Amino acid sequence: MKKFLGTTLFSVLSLCVFAQKEISYTVTFPNAIHHEAEIAMSIPNVPTGNLIVRMSRSSPGRYATHEFGKNVYNLKAFDANGKALSIKQSAGDVYEIPSHSNQVKVTYTLFGNWIDGTYAGFDETHAHMNIPATFAFPVGMDDRPRLVKFDYTGKQQWKVATQLKPLTNDTYFAPNLQYFMDSPIEIADYKTAKWEVKNKDGKVQTIHLITHSNDNQSTIDHYAEMLKKMVDEHFAVWGEFPTYDYGNYYFLDDVYPDNAGDGMEHRNSTSIVQRTPKIEGYEANLLGTFSHEYFHSWNVERLRPKTLEPFNFEHSNISNELWLAEGFTQYYGGLLLTRSGLKTVDNAVQAFNGMVNAVLNTPGAKNFSPVQASRYAVFADAGVAIDQTNAANTFLSYYTYGAATALALDLRLRAEFKLTLDDYMRALWKAYGKPEIAYTIPDLEKTLGELTKNQAFSKDFFSKYVYGTDKNDYAKLLLNAGFVLRKASPDKAYAGFGRLNAVNGKVVLPQTLIGSPAYRAGLDVGNIILTMDGKTITDISEIDAITAAHQPGDTISITYLYRGEQKTTQLTFAENPALEIIAIEKTGGILTPAMQQFRDHWLNSQVKSK
Repeated sequence: MKKFLGTTLFSVLSLCVFAQKEISYTVTFPNAIHHEAEIAMSIPNVPTGNLIVRMSRSSPGRYATHEFGKNVYNLKAFDANGKALSIKQSAGDVYEIPSHSNQVKVTYTLFGNWIDGTYAGFDETHAHMNIPATFAFPVGMDDRPRLVKFDYTGKQQWKVATQLKPLTNDTYFAPNLQYFMDSPIEIADYKTAKWEVKNKDGKVQTIHLITHSNDNQSTIDHYAEMLKKMVDEHFAVWGEFPTYDYGNYYFLDDVYPDNAGDGMEHRNSTSIVQRTPKIEGYEANLLGTFSHEYFHSWNVERLRPKTLEPFNFEHSNISNELWLAEGFTQYYGGLLLTRSGLKTVDNAVQAFNGMVNAVLNTPGAKNFSPVQASRYAVFADAGVAIDQTNAANTFLSYYTYGAATALALDLRLRAEFKLTLDDYMRALWKAYGKPEIAYTIPDLEKTLGELTKNQAFSKDFFSKYVYGTDKNDYAKLLLNAGFVLRKASPDKAYAGFGRLNAVNGKVVLPQTLIGSPAYRAGLDVGNIILTMDGKTITDISEIDAITAAHQPGDTISITYLYRGEQKTTQLTFAENPALEIIAIEKTGGILTPAMQQFRDHWLNSQVKSK
């Protein structure tokens, strides 16, 4: 009895301490039709001194800096008695309240009309919230719990979907700022489907498909069945599910043609925004985002680079490891759809083809390493700039670069060690992901050496292909699975113009790539092609015809406009560098039993064999 009373007293005291610390928000939508939300934040037990309240400039799952503060206005502050407090706006997204009591209330209006994984959007049909784009926070109080209450009175059939812990009366809980910021919210008249998954320890968890779309329930149920197959293949790679907080994982899916489109992973959920009229009829096209983002519930959300810990909300973290965090996820996203039967082997080969072409034929990969590509994410990951950059010549996306690295490592492990990339991912999960120990690149190298029992191989691979710019022998590696890597247009002339733009009879060049015939000829972005080989140019098809009439090594004269001045240059065609991956049996070659077995073990379902 004494023990019970002591426990009760401790619980009461804990609740009191909690109530003194919690930062609470109330969100209403009186003007949703014009894309506004009204937000009130109450901060108890405010320390003496200057109180700083700010909006985030970064977001979990994004790696570039974003200016969320630009959509905040009418920000005001009050004390416990409702008296207005003086505010100094010291930066675009920073507000200082130098004089205050121990309780402060901050209110503001938020405009949101961009539906993707990064920003917020409000209208009469839903409230779509990425937390950093929505909620201001007091600086220096990151460890305090958060409560958020939604009042959507008058919004017919709206209901809340989020990984935040539900309490009562449309109120939700987060233990601290980091968790809160990583918890997207969708409020709408959505449809849902769910299913249970059993972990290897016997514990059952629930996966939810939350869909705000113009589809009927049978479509949602059918789509959930497709996702089940996908989820099973993910489980087969890792050998177990993560332990989802509160036993739930949520796919928050918003589908509408005017959406911005996106996929954004979070610890126990993902925000997926798609630009189709609905799911029905587009099922296969939409699966890639689901697969990529779900793989992140292991890779990134728990198997996490040390460079992303803790996540900085004042500016973006710079990371060396996105080639694995995002790139390996990109590789598996498509591969697991093929293994699950939701995509074909030809679909997988098409994806591999894009990876190999990018890593072998772009100046960004030729001159910069996967680590350097990862570090450029602070500028590239949905970052907004009005000035032109030289990214086409200095950067290959860490998604593609990392996926090509994963492809090569997977094939090498299979050919040289009778291991797979699945084995490597499980080893990383056991060492760093499951215990949630943030890793470094040396940790990744060490684990590969331990898995292969060959530290020399691991050191060489990381030195050449992670820190360096060497390229794996993809032709040799792919042949093990009966795929031939060859030139797609041998002996065909190539000018290297890229994606030309034809407007009102003028053909305008994009940025040209280092090493291309166009670059060597001194042509660059914005040049208007007037003539080629003596022929007037008014359309892209005319350029294609002239190119097709020549051979590599031929030289032609080109006239063009540069800042209104007519100039002339000589362009020497090269051989088209584009590559293609073809199944050996489609080339007239022989698919040997060994090749077939290699291919099957790589691309077929792994569910029964794990």
